[in-house]
Amino acid sequence: MLVLASQGVTAASWTLGALPSYFTGHYGTQNTIGILYVPTYLQYRSSQWRLKLTVPYISVSGLPAGASLNGGTIAQRGSNTQTTNPSGLGDVWLAAHYTLIPEQGLMPAVVPFAKVKFGTASAAKGLGTGKNDYEAGLGFNTTIGGDIFPFAHVAYRIVGSPPGENLQNIVTFNGGASFAASSHTIWTLMYAGAGSEQLGYSGPADIIGAWNYNVTQAGSGFQIYVDKGLSNGSANIGGGIGGQIVF
Repeated sequence: MLVLASQGVTAASWTLGALPSYFTGHYGTQNTIGILYVPTYLQYRSSQWRLKLTVPYISVSGLPAGASLNGGTIAQRGSNTQTTNPSGLGDVWLAAHYTLIPEQGLMPAVVPFAKVKFGTASAAKGLGTGKNDYEAGLGFNTTIGGDIFPFAHVAYRIVGSPPGENLQNIVTFNGGASFAASSHTIWTLMYAGAGSEQLGYSGPADIIGAWNYNVTQAGSGFQIYVDKGLSNGSANIGGGIGGQIVF
């Protein structure tokens, strides 16, 4: 999930958006796995609250039989050389962020957040675990010079593990900065990582670069991003293009 820093919110707003993305790599297996991940989201935002509901569609090629995804990435790799090509509804996410301490001078804003991943993706197809995940964490963001927006997030995720899979709880984290090159154009560079849900494998680690173009002052526009995996728990390469309408 791509995270962009906010330039500040002065009035409540709703956002409807989608960000079709494609990732390919081995993910710690001997197979080349391709994942098409198409999240559609609805977000409410005010000066203190950000509430977001994400409903994704997933299509996978080359998934080893017995392997399973969790939240759009590989959680259990299986051991079967046969592969499947499942598709369908992914796991639905609900997230809430609250600005507990606003940014003040050199002190960054402190933003606790909580997320729930509902196990709506088919476990039989390997698109999910069929179990809910629960995550809580803290975000920090600030402003430098009026056009640079550093941010960082760290969280702990309780992973729902199906019987016999023994998936592990993980720490997730990301950090980076956005740069407002103009009133319309925003560039973002960030690092994102997490522990591995499956023992014996590396967790995901990625460097992500994004370009946003806002057509309206409210923030309606489109986004392009590229994702380079830095560990064998990640895709080798990925990216996406999408857009959002703010009203």
